[in-house]
Amino acid sequence: MSTLGFVIAASASGSGKTTVTLGILRALARRGVAVQPYKCGPDYIDPAHHAAAAGRPSFNLDTFAMDRALLADLVAAGAGADVAVAEGVMGLFDGAGHAGRSGRGATAEVAALTGWPVVLVLDVVGQAETAAAVALGCARYRSDVTVAGVILNRVAGERHRDLIAPALSAIGLPVIGTLGRDARLTLPERHLGLVQAAETADLDARLDRIADAVAAGVDLDALMRLARPAAVLGGESETAAPRFRPPRLQPPRFRPPGQRIAVAQDAAFSFLYPHLVRAWRAAGADIVPFSPLADEAPDAAADVVWLPGGYPELHAGRLAAAERFMAGLRAAAARGVAVHGECGGFMVLGAGLVDAAGTRHAMAGLLGLETSFAARKLHLGYRRARLREACVLGSAGAELWGHEFHYSVTLACPDVPLADCTDAGGRVVPESGARRGSVTGSFFHLIDGAPG
Repeated sequence: MSTLGFVIAASASGSGKTTVTLGILRALARRGVAVQPYKCGPDYIDPAHHAAAAGRPSFNLDTFAMDRALLADLVAAGAGADVAVAEGVMGLFDGAGHAGRSGRGATAEVAALTGWPVVLVLDVVGQAETAAAVALGCARYRSDVTVAGVILNRVAGERHRDLIAPALSAIGLPVIGTLGRDARLTLPERHLGLVQAAETADLDARLDRIADAVAAGVDLDALMRLARPAAVLGGESETAAPRFRPPRLQPPRFRPPGQRIAVAQDAAFSFLYPHLVRAWRAAGADIVPFSPLADEAPDAAADVVWLPGGYPELHAGRLAAAERFMAGLRAAAARGVAVHGECGGFMVLGAGLVDAAGTRHAMAGLLGLETSFAARKLHLGYRRARLREACVLGSAGAELWGHEFHYSVTLACPDVPLADCTDAGGRVVPESGARRGSVTGSFFHLIDGAPG
């Protein structure tokens, strides 16, 4: 059975996609509708909010970094739901680019690939009929993307809406709903985006408030009628990704790194893509969570210890004082257990971490990495990595696709590089990870890869 769905997109970041998506997810779930959420692109914070709103895991759909079979598998995972709702990334056509090619990984590629119609969220502050011109441009920009309707966000009032809606109707785009200007329809943010769902104490109340506004201002029945089944077949084109092949469950690229995987999981370590955990479990691996912030050591019976990314820079003092956690990491490495860290996890495996106040905290010392959050610099983008030697991530020469997003800078990294890394345009990236014995780490978060 094909997955019915639609895409929530916008003309630009900051237009209210996440707010609208969360409101739709929670409002439909309260009606008893089984909703499968998705997030276009590599964001790992929004999906946790989706899961809280919808009551089921949200998966990333990344047409830049994911193999087509993986995308097909993830879309097929929503077939048991009544409807799928995919939140876009940035503006509708914005993605990775390089000379001669742009828009790879954009929301539009997900819409073209799945055949799901797009509902465009327009922030109409400071404009009226011009909003229709923006919508018309989005609707005509790609012939394989269907913009089926519009939700107007931050509308000043009924008169403001009446200045916009007729212009949209004249170009054949219905206004499916409107949301007013209400500061209460927000979620707390920090340097990497929204505060994590698990750390937002009043998240349920906030989600209900957003859902109340959406239920009052958006025609949910019309949204459900817009949903279309995901496409199954199709061919290549210059601008669009190929349509789905039949799903292939448990792709070999996601052979679990071990049989029993101890995964750090708390406010300092949470950025692990749900599709990875799903694939590991589907292949028979046991996932054993533990909390470094609670000074828990990784399971002594684990054959892999995995430290995801997160916010170690905000908890550096507590982590440095977590004696059982640090001793457990060192003991695992001494036994030859594979220990891997992604981004924040990589920083914790290093020798030291300088926090925002300039204080250095000793870390595990399993790698020589020294990092600083005081000397901040944005590192953002897709990464293609070719492993130099066999390790927990794959065999020598294996290619991995991931995403890097952090502000910490590297002060020293004396160990052997883990991989040769390039960005989306093929340019060499200096941050190449590190390896020392069975311990490995990198700043990129693994999304997909092929066995080498």
